[in-house]
Amino acid sequence: MGHWWYRNIVEPGKLPLLLALVSFVLSFLVTRVITRLIRAGRGPFKNITPGGVHVHHVVPGVILVIIGGFGAVGSGRYGFGAMVSAVIFGLGAGLVLDEFALILHLDDVYWSEQGRKSVEIVVLTAALVALVLGGFVPFGVNDLTAEERQSRGLVAMNTATNFFLALIALWKGKARTALFGVVVPFVALIGAIRLARPGSPYAKKFYANRPRARAKAGLRAFHHDRRWAAPRRRFENFIGGTPDPERAAVEKPPTH
Repeated sequence: MGHWWYRNIVEPGKLPLLLALVSFVLSFLVTRVITRLIRAGRGPFKNITPGGVHVHHVVPGVILVIIGGFGAVGSGRYGFGAMVSAVIFGLGAGLVLDEFALILHLDDVYWSEQGRKSVEIVVLTAALVALVLGGFVPFGVNDLTAEERQSRGLVAMNTATNFFLALIALWKGKARTALFGVVVPFVALIGAIRLARPGSPYAKKFYANRPRARAKAGLRAFHHDRRWAAPRRRFENFIGGTPDPERAAVEKPPTH
């Protein structure tokens, strides 16, 4: 374990990246706990509203990302400065991506259905960084054996293939499958070869003159959503909190 730690974390200069990932995840989790306490009216935490303006935590997050990013660029991959900058960057990134949905919609959708996008992007970001930290990317490690070089090269090729398949899945309107397919093998492949979702760019282009394909795609999407909507909702509610009932009712998709 110590040999793996040195060759894959310390030697390639990935210790700051590890610290950034840990601080990123902790920042997101602590922020979610605090916001849920504020929402429930429990604890000493309150919204920051100087002059009646609600200051979202994405604001200090952006400031920390700028400080940590420029600090990391100026300090390199080694030394105490690099580690401090990495922690600051991770803290800021956690605050920013926790309100990713707000930035995307330019609206306060934190406790709405659209706000779930923040949870999804945080999970994907953490997974991608963990993949790099795992030593599966064949860059930055010296004196690789032939077996290690071959295995790492295969992983890099598989990652590139997954990314290409994820783009096809995204084209077919399967955003979540595309996101997780980047890091999880075969997920993107399944999304790429199955029927596209109704209304996706792929369906509009290739199903326009194929009524049977359109009907089959719509039926499959209906059954898929009915099966997986409830488990996905419970998981997202567990991590990010339950959306406001009023907003959830307004934003509820039309029934088929």
